[in-house]
Amino acid sequence: MAHYQILIIGGGNAGLSTASKLLIKDRSLKIGIIEPSEKHYYQPAWTLVGGGTFDINDTVKDEKQFIPKGATWIKDAVATFEPEQNQVTCASGEKYTYDYLVVAPGIQLDWGKVKGLKETLGKNGVTSNYKFELAPYTWELLRNFKGGNAIFTNPNTPIKCGGAPQKIMYLVGDYFLKHGLKEKSNIHFYSGGGVIFGIKEYADTLNEVIDRYGIETHFKHNLVEIDGPKKLAWFEDAEGNRVEVKFEMIHVTPPQSAPDFIKNSPLAVPDNAFGWVDVDKFTLRHNRYPNIFSLGDVASTPNAKTGAAVRKQAPVLVENLLHVMKGGSLSGKYTGYGSCPLVTGYGKLVLAEFDYDNNRMETFPFDQSKERWSMWMLKKHVLPWMYWNRILQGRA
Repeated sequence: MAHYQILIIGGGNAGLSTASKLLIKDRSLKIGIIEPSEKHYYQPAWTLVGGGTFDINDTVKDEKQFIPKGATWIKDAVATFEPEQNQVTCASGEKYTYDYLVVAPGIQLDWGKVKGLKETLGKNGVTSNYKFELAPYTWELLRNFKGGNAIFTNPNTPIKCGGAPQKIMYLVGDYFLKHGLKEKSNIHFYSGGGVIFGIKEYADTLNEVIDRYGIETHFKHNLVEIDGPKKLAWFEDAEGNRVEVKFEMIHVTPPQSAPDFIKNSPLAVPDNAFGWVDVDKFTLRHNRYPNIFSLGDVASTPNAKTGAAVRKQAPVLVENLLHVMKGGSLSGKYTGYGSCPLVTGYGKLVLAEFDYDNNRMETFPFDQSKERWSMWMLKKHVLPWMYWNRILQGRA
């Protein structure tokens, strides 16, 4: 049975950037990374793919390119955790033991929780930029749109990249405006949430964008069923009534939760339907197992689940883990920083940055609640380059 000083579950952004940062600090660490996927995806660009302004092939690379030198890639999936024994059991039956565990497998897309959705994804005008295979279909639907209802949904669960359900809607609105389709089309946003954005200054700008494109918003409406061939969707409102809506195209953001193998494990928050890993929101250490840490979308931190959050969580986790390994204290504190680059049209972007308390934490010396071309360039060109060349290597 192989033993690792630090075992990392997940080879996505969180797992790889943490492993890289640990090895930069101490090359002698024995680190194992359990990750079943051969491919690594840059998901933030899928919105731009759906809007026809980014090549889908530039969002995928081989996982092996990014496993840091000095770490061991275990190409397997975790099935169960045995934290009392400092052990995990994989789908293959192999067991691995550890001194310290970092849990970062990301989030699970629960397509099956919307009746009829799985059967019609990728056809009948039903799409989602949350899937690599479907983002190009979003662009196909947009390019061939002749008029009618374009529906965009946002579930009543936490999701990764909270702005994604809106971003594609604004690109579609801009496309309709530029191609003379605005008068023939109706754009509807059905959200399980109660507001367009939780911070007033950003919300004010987004409401102007909504007016510009003539978007109709319907809050506290959660997608529960879809009939692709009939082009009908059903939403449940706050009172529990079913609302039937006809569509020509519908972009679905699926309900999301922790992966099942986390949800059904002793690591999950007790009696929590979403099953997030139970961590202290500042130190990222597990609340019940002192040698377990977690970060990224799977952690129970009540912040926006974004890649930007991972970028601020990873240094805190690494600092705290290395201190604890040497018998020290948890000195690092994560403030809840998250970022939402809100695409509001072609060549326009609002860069929202904020902490746990919804205080703005902006990077640039100008008002980021305004739409800017410079921020669009940041999203389209700078951030993808940074991700592949700096972030995964632990150098940003």
